[in-house]
Amino acid sequence: MNGKTLLAIATLSAMGTLAFAEEAAPASPNTYTGNTSLASQYVFRGLAQTNGKPAVQAGYDYARSCGFYAGVWGSNISWFTDQAGYGASNSAALETDLYLGYKYTFLKDFTLDIGAIEYYYPGTYADGVVKPHTTEAYLGLSYKWASLKYSQALSNDFFGIADAKNTKYIDASANVPLPAGLTLGLHAGRQAYSVSSETLSYNDYKVGLSKEVLPTYTLALAYTYANAKDAGYTNAFGKNLGGSRAALTFTKAF
Repeated sequence: MNGKTLLAIATLSAMGTLAFAEEAAPASPNTYTGNTSLASQYVFRGLAQTNGKPAVQAGYDYARSCGFYAGVWGSNISWFTDQAGYGASNSAALETDLYLGYKYTFLKDFTLDIGAIEYYYPGTYADGVVKPHTTEAYLGLSYKWASLKYSQALSNDFFGIADAKNTKYIDASANVPLPAGLTLGLHAGRQAYSVSSETLSYNDYKVGLSKEVLPTYTLALAYTYANAKDAGYTNAFGKNLGGSRAALTFTKAF
């Protein structure tokens, strides 16, 4: 093969590569992600949601490059059905969360997050019973792996408590990267009710470790504690929904 032939082949190859680069589709501004989890129990804001029993959970999220996002998440629950004094006429076995918001990154590594979330519990409810459906607005600020978030109830009722609009939840969290691919999770929160605050308001804490054990598979172990009072948080089985709890969660992301 002579020099002219080699030059022609090289030229054609370069032209083909350039044409491919020019024709390549631009990156999509839309991102879709999902997750499924199996947990030994579901704990939310320090309170047991499944009375210590396992939970199956799943979520799906959409994000736009401009910062807008929306998503849905669900889990089996029993806390409403397990409330003292409730019979078969009042039952809810599923929690469905619908949320949307906007994230804005400013300065370096600072992100502002503003949005709203609807906690919806399909089920059977007797006339006059306060349903657990709850709507919250939230405002969050994060820096690298640390964050601070403020949530406030917009709905008149709050997780089955009547006339509790403006109930607040404030939490600080951190996900600290450790050697060997481990992540240390730390959390402290304050649930401050706008009604019956002496009975219902409480603090909760969480510490946990997580690790990606396989690509897209994460194993997490967490210990939680909530100083919820017996008078406001004892279920039909005589158990306080707060106190000390441990949960093991196995999650698949896609």
